[in-house]
Amino acid sequence: MEKCEVVVIGAGPAGLATAGALRHYGIGAVVLERDAIGASWRKHYDRLHLHTVRWLSHLPGYKMPRRYGAWVARDDVVEYLEDYAEAHNLDVRTGVEVESLERDGDDWLVRTSDGDFVAPRVVIATGYNRHQHLPDWPGVAGYTGDLIHSGDYRNPEAYIGKTVLVVGTGNSGAEICVDLVEGGAKHVQLSVRTPPTVLLRDTNGVPGQALGVVFRRLPVPVMDRLWPAIQKTAVGDLSAHGLPLPPPGAYSKFMRDDVTPILDVGLVPLVKQDRVEIVAAVEAFDGDDVVLADGRRIQPDAVIAGTGFRRGLEPLVGAYGLVESQKGRPVVHGPETHPEAPGIHFIGYTNPISGMFREIAIDARRIAKEIARSDASARAA
Repeated sequence: MEKCEVVVIGAGPAGLATAGALRHYGIGAVVLERDAIGASWRKHYDRLHLHTVRWLSHLPGYKMPRRYGAWVARDDVVEYLEDYAEAHNLDVRTGVEVESLERDGDDWLVRTSDGDFVAPRVVIATGYNRHQHLPDWPGVAGYTGDLIHSGDYRNPEAYIGKTVLVVGTGNSGAEICVDLVEGGAKHVQLSVRTPPTVLLRDTNGVPGQALGVVFRRLPVPVMDRLWPAIQKTAVGDLSAHGLPLPPPGAYSKFMRDDVTPILDVGLVPLVKQDRVEIVAAVEAFDGDDVVLADGRRIQPDAVIAGTGFRRGLEPLVGAYGLVESQKGRPVVHGPETHPEAPGIHFIGYTNPISGMFREIAIDARRIAKEIARSDASARAA
């Protein structure tokens, strides 16, 4: 059993940022990671770049190098996270699976595959994209075509000359469509259930994220009224191509459900050129047919499901009432803790329009400040 000041679970951007911010206050943290530093980033598709600009994506105490360019590539993100851990001399233990959390007096007992750890504070940063989610579509088990989750997509090489259906209108689905068209797919279809908000990643050199920082300060009712106009101004009305403007209350839905806008890196011109065909939502599978919500049946060579991820927090902390039943999000975040679980913090479980890396850096500093304040109060008592 190892006694620690703080245990951080997860060595992605959120976990490393918290451990780095704690260093500022002279507080050591043991970071436990079941895979490798930046594991989820290592698994993403080859062409992925941060959709947030480099200068708004630094983690506490260590800037991203200018040589990465404005839009940081996947491999550079991984390199940055590795360098971040080294620069802060973080105690990262890889290959350690956390099995359970138990209350032990005023401390938390963290049981792992590599022994037990005890600490008064635990920061959970296991990631927004921990488990792939594939809907339980009727007939999907008997589908005879090629079906994968977007988390398993790497590059378009296997889809050259093929018709591919991409399901889902998140940033991954949108960018995979672009990758497929540019990589030689014969025909690309994008299945849409709810019309997404589509914004440009940058406009005349101004990153969409910078506007997001401003928008986040505005009242939600104001943003609900502005949201459709913002899209129409940015990319035009795509209704004639199958992508109508977002419905009323779209910004409220984004805030409530983390339904992020598409920060476009090339989908819009392909839709306007009819090189990406917009089709209705997937309702079921039948043999080699994909059945759409409008009754149409299509037979793509392959289906890539960009249907999101689950956070998977229930096995770890569900017993303490810390997880929302509907969305699987933690009920507290950042410096806040729950009365039923004092000392447990969560970071990295939101997907704000102002940018995940930026908000992670802010929350990491807030958590570190709260832990330092609590420690000082305990010593004074």
